[in-house]
Amino acid sequence: MILKDLQLRNFRNYEEVKLDFEPGVNLIVGDNAQGKTNLLEAISYLGSGRSFRAQKTAEMVRFGADFGEVCGNVFSQERDQNLRFVLFSGSRPRQIWRNGAKKKTAGEIAGVLPTVLFCPEDLMVLKTGASSRRRMGDQVLCQLRPNYDAALTEYNRILDQKSRILKDHFDNPALLDILPDYNTRLCQVGALLISYRARFYDSLGKSAEKFHSQFSGGVENFTLDYKTVSSVKDPFAPVSQLTQDLLDHLDRHYRAEVETAQCLTGPHKDDFTVCLSGIDLKSYGSQGQTRTAAISLKLAQRELMGREWGEEPVLLLDDVLSELDPGRQDFVLNQIVSGQVFITCCEPGRFTKLGKTIEISKGAVKI
Repeated sequence: MILKDLQLRNFRNYEEVKLDFEPGVNLIVGDNAQGKTNLLEAISYLGSGRSFRAQKTAEMVRFGADFGEVCGNVFSQERDQNLRFVLFSGSRPRQIWRNGAKKKTAGEIAGVLPTVLFCPEDLMVLKTGASSRRRMGDQVLCQLRPNYDAALTEYNRILDQKSRILKDHFDNPALLDILPDYNTRLCQVGALLISYRARFYDSLGKSAEKFHSQFSGGVENFTLDYKTVSSVKDPFAPVSQLTQDLLDHLDRHYRAEVETAQCLTGPHKDDFTVCLSGIDLKSYGSQGQTRTAAISLKLAQRELMGREWGEEPVLLLDDVLSELDPGRQDFVLNQIVSGQVFITCCEPGRFTKLGKTIEISKGAVKI
């Protein structure tokens, strides 16, 4: 799949710009804070309908503008296609268009332009808190499985409502009468998330193990272990069993949640750990080991998505090469000999032999 061109209007610091791309490597260069990462965010958003930076759609609309637009022509699924998002600065919901037809959800564009993003923060994702690892997994799963995207949105909506009940019950005790209903629905949807995640992380770990073996010369054994609530003994169990496991778990934590007015447990606390030859990277891994494992995970994501769609997803490398030593740079570059790739960096002459160079300055293409 190839992103042939991209048009931005009032997106981040871009007032209006049109960019044409090569099917191979596209090098985006420029000083800091000129809009390089904004460009990758637009490409990623065009393919998934999710931002890896913004919590709200309005954050992506250029300051002072009423709306923004992200539009691109793509060759995918053996034909030319067009994707378009219209974003609004207020509470008005975004608009999604595919080939001129308006769509209701981002799930209806799944597979047209899947992307894999790799940024400097990802190099240390195995050392940070669980939320960053959950977000990394969710971003991939939402592209791979539209039903997962819908379930995650529903889970977060119910979780927000439950949080409000817990916070407001001191002033209105009658709210606790409806809490069991919310817990039941939360467990039903949460069981779906666990089922999807268990299978995804199993495949991700096996693929990453292969890349890490190549990377380390086979001297370290890579393992990934998915962590969910303690009452779930088998995350591969039927959804009905997972639902009951979650209900039992919430029943045991009911009093604690009511007293603290917090949602203390559930799939929103899920995590995964990576070990090298039995050593937990989060606690004991060196910086070099952690970066190598993180690269292996990203390359595994790309492989899984390519296997799913039958085409290699677009690879987005946001200033990540400058964070790696020469050996790790070479390994990454040797893995991108095919497919379309976007690489941002601050040094114009460093990787110019890789492909087309586009220089960005203050939200515009520098001529």
